[in-house]
Amino acid sequence: MLAVEGLSVQFTDRFGTNMAVEDVSLSVDRGEIHGLVGESGAGKSTIGAAIMGLLPAAGQVTAGRMTLGETDLRALTPVAAHRLRGKRISMIFQDPQTSLNPLMTVEAQLIETILAHEDIGVAAARARAVSLLEEIGIANAKDRIRAYPHQFSGGMRQRVVIALALCSNPELIIADEPTTALDVAVQAQVLDLIRRLASTRGVGFILITHDIGVIAQVSDRVTVLRGGKVMEQGQTLRVLGQPEHPYTKALMAAVPPLDRKLDRFHLPRIAGEALPQAETDTARVAEDWLMAGTGSGPGPSLDLSGITVRFRGERRGLFGPRDDFVALDDVSLSVRPGTVMGLVGESGSGKSTLAKVIAALVHPAEGEMRLDGAALPPMRARRRADPSRRLVQMVFQDPYSSLNSRHRVLDVLSEPLWLYGLEPDARRRARLARAMLALVGLDASAADRYPHQFSGGQRQRIAVARALLSRPGLLLCDEPTSALDVSIQAQILNLLKDLQARFGLTTLFISHNLAVVRQMSDDIAVLKEGRLIETGPSEAFFAGPDAAYSRDLLAQTPTVRFDMRAV
Repeated sequence: MLAVEGLSVQFTDRFGTNMAVEDVSLSVDRGEIHGLVGESGAGKSTIGAAIMGLLPAAGQVTAGRMTLGETDLRALTPVAAHRLRGKRISMIFQDPQTSLNPLMTVEAQLIETILAHEDIGVAAARARAVSLLEEIGIANAKDRIRAYPHQFSGGMRQRVVIALALCSNPELIIADEPTTALDVAVQAQVLDLIRRLASTRGVGFILITHDIGVIAQVSDRVTVLRGGKVMEQGQTLRVLGQPEHPYTKALMAAVPPLDRKLDRFHLPRIAGEALPQAETDTARVAEDWLMAGTGSGPGPSLDLSGITVRFRGERRGLFGPRDDFVALDDVSLSVRPGTVMGLVGESGSGKSTLAKVIAALVHPAEGEMRLDGAALPPMRARRRADPSRRLVQMVFQDPYSSLNSRHRVLDVLSEPLWLYGLEPDARRRARLARAMLALVGLDASAADRYPHQFSGGQRQRIAVARALLSRPGLLLCDEPTSALDVSIQAQILNLLKDLQARFGLTTLFISHNLAVVRQMSDDIAVLKEGRLIETGPSEAFFAGPDAAYSRDLLAQTPTVRFDMRAV
């Protein structure tokens, strides 16, 4: 159905020319799910954008042939390409929140898309939209279709995006990280939906993801990319079960296992490859600076007692009461000094809300917090001069929205050094900022660029660097690796492990990836609908959780079940 032969894509800007994709060939049959996997910057999303004809102005297809059936995609005029997009090829983007118009109801967006591609009336389009929502598993679709995107959970928003992609009965759907921000329960539902659509509708899928477990679970064939080139390609069972290329073997070795805990994550480097010595020396400057500011003892303890958070809901009638939503219900939790507490649960369970309460971004209705025995003021009482502003730092899930897009990376990283008075000299601040970039695995020259010029994984490394430059004692990591491929995930998690071990950094680690949580956490806490279900030592939890809900979470976690003896 789709044939890509010898595709090459280059980007040109004022810094020069970069070959993003080089001589890539792949094919997708009707009803087939073809997985694209590789590190950030490997060219996965660029291939999808080239097929869709959505390359940015700086990008250009320099070689190759792309055909959809009998249609030569490169020969299409801009008008013909516009008509083809959405009609024969649709795309599911990574972040459903930014893919949907927040000012339009789901109904309006679905009807608009259907009318753009089908010659039918509004009433028929609405009936079709309701049918699509029912097909993708949204209960009470006739009423829910009138809601706005913000009134859906992350998983439900992703289902709406899938419904939009299906509006015109496309032949091919390109799914770019469709489950990145979803918990294991919702992820399982979305993957099951993709499998069902491929088998029942005969839709071909290109599944772009960094999650090897997802690729192993749903894809029929897989292409492994590195630096824009194909390293290995073939049936998923063969490529992942018995990889032949050294890079594929290294990539598979970096996948965190669910059945055991590792001391360190394997980095997917081919034998003989290593970081340049100059980068290693630069990174050591940041390490020495962090060690000089953290002291010899472990990080602070964190004690939460009776934390309750209520969000104001809509009023019932003109003078009726409000339907308040309880996001956290009497949560009490303790994080031991210098340890990592893993926090897990489904979307909407209150994980991120709890982290924001600790970081003074959300005000609790009830409860108290203590940091090393001293009262930790909540949001409305935590002043700028309070030392906890520096000691408690947060790494957010979405680095793009947490970094100022109008500032250079150098300015973003220098700000904490200036704000907290850690380094008065501007040149010294710049040197530390560049050294921290090297520590998190980026070239020091990245300091002169803007956030939008980086991949998602690279932006998350910048966010981690910014948090570390505050010399924190308590680090709140809210899904810090959900947008990262396994190689960068391994590097970031090794870094966090090293920081916690060497500096005694106390960490609250939030993630929907239970395999990652097992590798990182000393203790674990499970939230469901704002309530604490169970807590205890991590290894005891993975050996056999007490709560039925926890057992369900473990059962739904995608894993690589192939024979890995060849790795």
